[in-house]
Amino acid sequence: MPRGSRTLDIRPITTATARQVQDIDARTGDLGTTRTASKRSPWNRKNPYRAQVSSNRLLSGPTSAKEVRHFSIDLGDSGITYEAGDGFGVKPVNDAALVSAVIDRLGVPADTAVHTKSGEISLAQALTTEYEIGIPSMDLIEAIAERAGDAELDHVLQNGDRASFDAWTWGRDVADVLDLDRSGALDPAEFLGLLRPLQHRVYSISSSPTAHEGSVHLTVSTVRYRSAERDRGGVCSTYLADRVGDAQEAGVFLSANKSFRLPSDDTPIIMIGPGTGVAPFRAFLQERRARGASGRNWLFFGDQHRASDFLYEDELTDFERDGLLTRLDLAFSRDQFEKIYVQHRMREAGKQLYGWLEEGAQIYVCGDASRMAQGVDEALHEVVAEHGGRSSDAAEDYVNDLKRAKRYLRDVY
Repeated sequence: MPRGSRTLDIRPITTATARQVQDIDARTGDLGTTRTASKRSPWNRKNPYRAQVSSNRLLSGPTSAKEVRHFSIDLGDSGITYEAGDGFGVKPVNDAALVSAVIDRLGVPADTAVHTKSGEISLAQALTTEYEIGIPSMDLIEAIAERAGDAELDHVLQNGDRASFDAWTWGRDVADVLDLDRSGALDPAEFLGLLRPLQHRVYSISSSPTAHEGSVHLTVSTVRYRSAERDRGGVCSTYLADRVGDAQEAGVFLSANKSFRLPSDDTPIIMIGPGTGVAPFRAFLQERRARGASGRNWLFFGDQHRASDFLYEDELTDFERDGLLTRLDLAFSRDQFEKIYVQHRMREAGKQLYGWLEEGAQIYVCGDASRMAQGVDEALHEVVAEHGGRSSDAAEDYVNDLKRAKRYLRDVY
């Protein structure tokens, strides 16, 4: 079937542990974050600074189903300055085993010369640093489908159903797609023309620039899984965890987030950040402590198990003990028969939550866009309706007023 006759035009997305330059809310016109590179620094996604990763430590416990890591990155002589709430871009390189697997399927030598935006380099180098091979592009999928005559893939592409397409692409990388056509007839130049450039990933900064001058902290969930008898993982999260290591360098740049910043020092804030969504709120709290800010601080945090998934437990409980955190509400979903999430805690504390809003508090949400942020938004509407004595329409107006006043800010991905 000719390529132009296919009905599906869907691009696979990156893992939910990191976002691209714009988050989901920005793309849909909500008050989400539009990330732009800093104008105060020569370093950007096209020209990243080579920074030393000075610390790489495991945050999650040995019994956790997740692997969450804390990274400290030395800003050295870069001149990079940031604010609490900003993001930090990382330019990864691909896993050597996956690069070898792709080259093996192409059936050409690894040192085959190819032309890229960087000039003439080897195919192995191009696949390591220049092109996205962890997530297959639509152009590659369509091209291989036409050559291979795979009935299942052809049906998925013609059907145009997003759910079917997501189900087919989940867990597949470029090597898997090439497995459908082992004729080896794709020459390297044609093949590279079907790939997307290797994209940076942006993570929320989890440190205060005042408390940690000259360094940036990141809180990253490492994505790992096994499929079709091969170990796989997130491109950037495994790069940081496995291929950078302590005292090694990574290409980084600031990704400023001007619509997710702290308010005046006396304004109360409500922060909702389960899992790695706690990252910017650790930065907020450190910054408020360093400034001696008088505003009250309320954090909702959650994850699966308290014993293994309470990220930054010692620091957060210290914040609560010394009064920096006015309230710390926790939701560990798997510690009891009935799953409990942060939105349940919001409803339980609805009267107090509404009171804080009436007293001028700003509310921040960070984390998963697909379920958590939606559940939090629903809970917020319910709290406003119940404790504000409003109809559902009036509650919606109230929440929209919060958005317009930039008192309801979301950094979701």
